[in-house]
Amino acid sequence: MAKMGSRKHLKRFKSPEHWPIHPKEFTWTVKPSPGPHSIEGSLPLLVIVRDILQIADNAREARIIINNGEILVDGRIRKDYKFPVGFMDVIQLPKSGKAYRVLPDERGRLMLHPIEEGNTEFKLCRIEDKVTIKGGKTQLNLHDGRNYLTDDEYKTGDVLILNVPDQEIKDTIKFEDGTIGIITGGKHIGEIGTVKEINVTRSSMPNTVLIETDGTTFQTLQEYIFVLGKDKPVISLPGGE
Repeated sequence: MAKMGSRKHLKRFKSPEHWPIHPKEFTWTVKPSPGPHSIEGSLPLLVIVRDILQIADNAREARIIINNGEILVDGRIRKDYKFPVGFMDVIQLPKSGKAYRVLPDERGRLMLHPIEEGNTEFKLCRIEDKVTIKGGKTQLNLHDGRNYLTDDEYKTGDVLILNVPDQEIKDTIKFEDGTIGIITGGKHIGEIGTVKEINVTRSSMPNTVLIETDGTTFQTLQEYIFVLGKDKPVISLPGGE
């Protein structure tokens, strides 16, 4: 039995640090299914329903709520209680009218930021890389596992504003000097700042970005910057940014 359970579950003390669960409350927690986000960058839907939203007292109740189609992720009903929910995903609870966007807090833990109804119709996706495929089209590989085919020009680091659930591109936030971004890794994770300078290296070293936030300037890796808007963020943020 223990061997079977180890494939489906994770011991709580071995669960990722960004999971908002206490390691001593229970022995086991659910392991995310393979999906759009890695285990290191996601929360299983059951953990969100039971531990974060606390609309279920136990795993059984959480599974019933999820299986009944009461939870939407990016505009689609998700009935897999192990479905991985990650950064920038939009969660909706139609019965209560509540909605949330997944963001990192200042400790790097994933949190659910409440959003208004008008904010549930789109999500932000960063272009991680792009490749040219047969026929000359460009395939954009996005941070949440999506692949998008286009004839238009985009560059790595740009952020697409996608309508959900149809995934049509509504607009683009270019990764360039002067944009506002959230830091998704490193010791400044969760902070909001302005891109002052993008430093492209001509070696195997990663590109870096100079960020200014609250009068402080520091350097971080380009891969840690997720731009949110040109003059101001296009989404609401914790603390009223």
